[in-house]
Amino acid sequence: MTDDHTLDAHRCPNSHLTYPGHPRCPECGEPQEGTVDLSERTAEVVTWTTNTATPPGVRSTNSLAIVEFDVDGERVRAIGQLVEDAEVDIGDEVRPVYAEELRDPDAGIREKESQEWDGFRFESV
Repeated sequence: MTDDHTLDAHRCPNSHLTYPGHPRCPECGEPQEGTVDLSERTAEVVTWTTNTATPPGVRSTNSLAIVEFDVDGERVRAIGQLVEDAEVDIGDEVRPVYAEELRDPDAGIREKESQEWDGFRFESV
């Protein structure tokens, strides 16, 4: 990856992974202590859907997927938008792709500076 953008899963002392991170591991209750960058890994589509009634500033139609990464035998799931015009099916392999704007900051009801607008989408491998 040419940028320093990361898609971080969080790891506890027992090697459980969560995304997004939590102060304590949802599986064992131990404090989270490190991260694993998923941005250079591939994942498998668990399920997906297409939303045609999107909130202000989100493209319409907007396809979303739940994907599962395998990190040294430990699995972690993430949800995110698919790249525009992506055609995926359950079991397909995808990779994260950084996007500067996941939605239009001018169309939201919040102040632009109050939140981040970038993130990752998934595209077919």
